[in-house]
Order: sequence, then C-alpha cells, then structure tokens
Amino acid sequence: MICRVVSDLGAHTVSLRFLYARSRLFVTRSGIIFCGAVEKFGLGDSQPFAKNTTRWTLPAVLASLAMFTSNLLKSTLIKSCVFAIAIFILSSLLTASAADLPSKKYLNLATVKAMIAAAEAEAQRQHVEVTLVVVDENGNLLFLEKADAAPVNTLQWAQKKARHAAFYRSPSKDAADLVKKGNVEALAYPDFFPGQGGLPIIVDGQILGGIAASGAKSEVDEMIAQAGLDVLVKK
Repeated sequence: MICRVVSDLGAHTVSLRFLYARSRLFVTRSGIIFCGAVEKFGLGDSQPFAKNTTRWTLPAVLASLAMFTSNLLKSTLIKSCVFAIAIFILSSLLTASAADLPSKKYLNLATVKAMIAAAEAEAQRQHVEVTLVVVDENGNLLFLEKADAAPVNTLQWAQKKARHAAFYRSPSKDAADLVKKGNVEALAYPDFFPGQGGLPIIVDGQILGGIAASGAKSEVDEMIAQAGLDVLVKK
C-alpha cells in the first residue's frame, strides 16, 4: 500500500494503491469522498466507475482498511507456513541421509589393553621378552610397549609387522613367504615388511588394525600376537 498526501483545492488527498484496485480518498471538511477505478492485475489498464465519486463515512473507510490488513496478514501467514513445511522436509531428508551412513567399529582403549594383557601373558608363558604394538586400520600407532630385555630394534620391527598386517589385511608371514618364493619386487610395495609376527585385526569382515610382537623367534612372535587377537575374536 502506498500513501501520498497532497494539497487539492484546500483539501487533503490520500492515495491508496491495492493489488486489484486503485482508489483515492478525499478528506474534506464536508466529509470523505471516494473516487475509484478498477485495475486488471498485471495489465495496467483501468476502467473508471460509472459513478466515480461516492461519499463514504469514516467507519466505512476504516472497515475497508481493516479488511485489507486482514488479507495482508493471511498472505504473510501462508508464506510462513510454506517456509515451515520446506524446513521440515529438508530436515527429514538430512535425517534420513544421516541414518543411511554405515556404522564403523574401531579399537577403543579398553579393547587394546585387553589384547595387550593377553599377549603379555603369552610372552611370559613362553619365557620371552618382546615389544608389542597395536595400530589402527590406517597404520596409526595405538599402543607400543617394549619389555626391559627386548632389543631396541624391535621397536621398529614390531611396528612394521603390525602396519603390514593392517594395510594388506594379511599376516606379515605372507610377505615373508612371498619374498622366499622369489617375488623380491614386493619389497618396493608401501609398508611391505617380510617378517613373521604381525596379524590383521578383522571383525565382521571389517579391518580394524594390526597387532604384532617382535623380539623372539618369528613363530613365537606370531603366537604372542595371536593370543592378543584371540581376546577380541572371542568377545
């Protein structure tokens, strides 16, 4: 609605522009005079009333303004409802997308500690001192423990065994067997390590990481790693 106040022969003229009608109210000392013209929406052509001048009372004018305000509020309410519905639909789609995401298992600290405790027990039973390592599926170090009498180089060997098992989803012994068969080009593979003692941690077909031991004979290293792995498999 556009209002404009101008001087017209000593009277005050108020112009009101609506959606479908263009009207003008003349407020004079003698009363309120209505002059109107019907306008087709979107065309801009207008046809004047047969009687273009009608005298209205103030209550009638106020009632017309009230009706216009009511229609405007209804239009705003409809827009708000449409906006709310759009937000609801978008939220539902986002919720459905989140629900479709796959669940992923991982090695938490309690599980890692339980595996290491079982591996330590097996090392004591075998009367050997080794370095124990657990990595996640990306080869990131989760746990590293070196026994007092274990050689220093086992710190690196145990990590290499565990990473190989995690990356290739197979025991590091398979790498040693592959090299023994003459496939020395495999030594150029990333994080490939031909040393027995590392095992992959696989649960429900999902690779979670690798566990390894180093410091004893190769077959004993693997037995120690297997003891730690058994804790997780038996859960």
